[in-house]
Amino acid sequence: MIKYGFQTYTWQMSYEKYAGKMEHIADIAAKGKMGAIEAEICMLKEYFDAPEKLQELFAEKNIDFCALCLVCDWLGPKENEEEKFLADKALKYLRLFPGAILALCQMPQKNRENLAMRQKNALGNLNEIAKRAQSAGTACVFHPNSPAGSVFRTYDDYRLMLDGLDARQIGFAPDSGHIIKGGMNARDIFADYAAIIKHVHFKDIDAGGNWKLMGEGMTDFPEIIEILKNKGYGGYIMVEDESPEAETNPDAAALKNSEYLRKVCLKI
Repeated sequence: MIKYGFQTYTWQMSYEKYAGKMEHIADIAAKGKMGAIEAEICMLKEYFDAPEKLQELFAEKNIDFCALCLVCDWLGPKENEEEKFLADKALKYLRLFPGAILALCQMPQKNRENLAMRQKNALGNLNEIAKRAQSAGTACVFHPNSPAGSVFRTYDDYRLMLDGLDARQIGFAPDSGHIIKGGMNARDIFADYAAIIKHVHFKDIDAGGNWKLMGEGMTDFPEIIEILKNKGYGGYIMVEDESPEAETNPDAAALKNSEYLRKVCLKI
């Protein structure tokens, strides 16, 4: 059965106000009847040094900590010292959260120069981290994005990426908004690659490439959910928002998205 939750990037755009405020975000998730949270490492702040405190907090709020998101550059052929330290610390952290996954996301650069080399290096790093994750008993996924400097953002990039990722060790975490912004059809990507989808992000976008609240853009979320159900997907769908409203009032944006998800997509 598909489960739903919030990704903390909705609040990360107001980083100074919400970094480390995991109790507040958990309260919004509970209010929106969303049972899970995926957090980027930077949003955890002191909780990243005290996983038992996050475990206690989420148990009290009846919220699943379903994924920890690690964002790095991965520009070299191997992880640098800091990247390896963060990945290994994340894997150790996740020992306290059975079933939670490690979601990898590459930090976009300013451009796509030296694209082939950067793609090769990224894939090598991702597969190496996934290998260590598998040895640690933790599932691992890769979440591509769509800014201009992303090295996996177009259809051709996705084909190369999905051929290069070792599917024995790492899954695909598609993001509906980034897919559309990269010039692709979200329905086709979800349908064609369903067999390797292990985690999902939802956010909406309009035809002009502007981020929107769910239901205000061009994404057919009910259709994507139906595709995933028909393909036997039973993981998490994390709702994320980068719209102007989320920038100014992430709580309100998150609650509007959860209401849309329940009423329009799930019809409850």
